[in-house]
Amino acid sequence: MQGVRAKWRWAGALAGVLALGAPSASAAERPAVIELFTSQGCSSCPPADALMGQLARERRDIIILSFPVDIWDYIGWKDTLAKPEFTARQRHYSQTRGDHQVYTPQAVVDGAAHAVGSDKQHLLALVDELEPARKALGASLRITERDGMLIADLDAGDPGAGSGDVARGAGVWLLRVVRARTIAIGRGENDGRRVTYTNVVRSMVRMGHWMGAAARFEMPLAEARGDDGEGYVVIVQKNMGEVLGPVLAAARSGNL
Repeated sequence: MQGVRAKWRWAGALAGVLALGAPSASAAERPAVIELFTSQGCSSCPPADALMGQLARERRDIIILSFPVDIWDYIGWKDTLAKPEFTARQRHYSQTRGDHQVYTPQAVVDGAAHAVGSDKQHLLALVDELEPARKALGASLRITERDGMLIADLDAGDPGAGSGDVARGAGVWLLRVVRARTIAIGRGENDGRRVTYTNVVRSMVRMGHWMGAAARFEMPLAEARGDDGEGYVVIVQKNMGEVLGPVLAAARSGNL
């Protein structure tokens, strides 16, 4: 049954991201972002989940985010970490790309290209291919904690990064994250397995909207961490409703 294993390569993804703006001296290098859409009911997912843990330990130039989805809940085991909004996020990506491909384990790199989440070689190739876009677009994002507040500072970016074909400007999002969560799975295709999930997203909160100029966004630190979050990731992403564009900047709390 399980996750589609075909490798979906998007030759136009990089060109589409770069077309949003020309290289800018103020656009600082930033970590790549890999979003893994995974499910406890997916027998193909544990190798991808293990790979995310490995990359989180070994590659500080990559931010790993695990989004548990509920698309396999009907086959005998309800994913205990999944949320409908995560499933919706995966589907919105597929609609934006135009391929409508939704499978597990599916990994999305920088909001621009996707691959099978257990295919390390393909994923790292995409990280390398999208490096020019990370250097060319977005803004320099710095996060600090001071006086009980989380402060996210964005420098002025290239004017092209504040407009483009997705939306005017970009959303600034706070993702509450649990560093690791091990689940004993009692039924379904992974019956009897214990699987560890890395940097599990528990919720997303919009901090504001970036229009390309220097800006500051703040949130109480207690709210940023949330009740079941251990850390957080801030991402800046072009979006318009359900249409998701490239990630323009990203930063994480010191404990991730």
